[in-house]
Amino acid sequence: MSTPRSLQARLGWSIGLLLTLLWIGAASATAVLLRHEMDEVFDAALQETAQRLLPLAVVDIVGREEDGVTQRLAAIRRHDEFFTYVVRDADGRILLQSHAADPGVFPAYGGPGFAQTATHRFYSEEALQGTLRITVAEPLDHRAAVAREIQMGLGLPILVVIPVALVAILIAARANIAPLRRFRDRLEARGARDLSPVPAEDLPSEIAPVAATLNALLERLKAAFDAERSFATNAAHELRTPLAGAIAQAQRLRSETSDPAAGERAAEIEATLKRLTRRAERLMQLARAEGARLRLDRTSDLRTAIQIVVKEIERNADCITLRLPDQPVVSDIDPDAVGILCSNLIENALRHGSTRSPVEVTLTADGELTVANEGPIVAPETLARLTERFERAGSSTDGSGIGLAIVATIAERVGSSVVLRSPRPGQGSGFEASVRLPALSRELSAGAGAD
Repeated sequence: MSTPRSLQARLGWSIGLLLTLLWIGAASATAVLLRHEMDEVFDAALQETAQRLLPLAVVDIVGREEDGVTQRLAAIRRHDEFFTYVVRDADGRILLQSHAADPGVFPAYGGPGFAQTATHRFYSEEALQGTLRITVAEPLDHRAAVAREIQMGLGLPILVVIPVALVAILIAARANIAPLRRFRDRLEARGARDLSPVPAEDLPSEIAPVAATLNALLERLKAAFDAERSFATNAAHELRTPLAGAIAQAQRLRSETSDPAAGERAAEIEATLKRLTRRAERLMQLARAEGARLRLDRTSDLRTAIQIVVKEIERNADCITLRLPDQPVVSDIDPDAVGILCSNLIENALRHGSTRSPVEVTLTADGELTVANEGPIVAPETLARLTERFERAGSSTDGSGIGLAIVATIAERVGSSVVLRSPRPGQGSGFEASVRLPALSRELSAGAGAD
């Protein structure tokens, strides 16, 4: 039998088994002691019976007219006779016996005191200088029966007490392990990016050091991640000005040179610097998605943030179809986070989709944002990796490879997820990405719109 993995089960079964063994041991030792005491009591009763009956037998026998006659006492009423006796003379003749006495079980007189055979325990006593002798017998089966009753009386409660005790132990173990179970539930309820200390003030002293070590580890991880995000944010921010200056110099070089080869090279440098600028912006967005507070104490209309993003992108690409519900879609998500999420989805669709078909942006009344575009079908194995950092749909595609990773990070932190489909539902080609943003109910949305 394998050891239970549950600490509660281990405590319950180990304590229950120990209690059972202790109970059985105590009952066995008590039975042995009681058997010894019982033998002493029965021996004392044998002796007392012989000493009480012998004077009466002497009076009865001495007063007889005939000597050597055996007299059997008749029973007044039927009863179990555990003690039987015979009174004999010096020649061994039986002069008096109890009504149930069997002379065959009585051994030859061997003097005063106790004697025992395979079936009986005896006590003998004498009077009148040994001329009258009494022997009282008790069946050993009687003592054995009494001993069995005592053992049953001690053992039977085990069948009732032990199961009740096991249940009580399990209940007590469950109650005492409750703080550890609460600590586990708090830890399980954490998101993958929540590295704040887990409350552990009610843990037992044996488990508290484990919780303290875990919280210290979470603090170190949080510090490491914060340092990483801070470095990415600062590096991206510090690169903005030098990159802008370098782009301006490249543009100036293109305008001032008359050499076609130099102009082409300056254009390549400008394009490379712009890609680097976009990547720096994506790194800043990723750092914000990982570290900033995305759920606010106030609410706003999701339609507003999406409309602003679409208008901004349409300055350079007039191929977006926007569908919004008539009623406000109110949410407590930071509008900046909504803008980052929406812009990355749309730019990803523009970059990888067909230029002959518009990008379709749809927001439903319950907060589901969908961005779809026409294009080749993405393989399922590639589709499953697109939300990973620096993963692209193909080696030849342009882009930073972290746009969908930013979207997935924001969705995860607001309690949602990104669903990618290719081909589009009901179509034979294309790509679709959808995120369900947490939105208030339709009634609250209508109320917010009225305000």
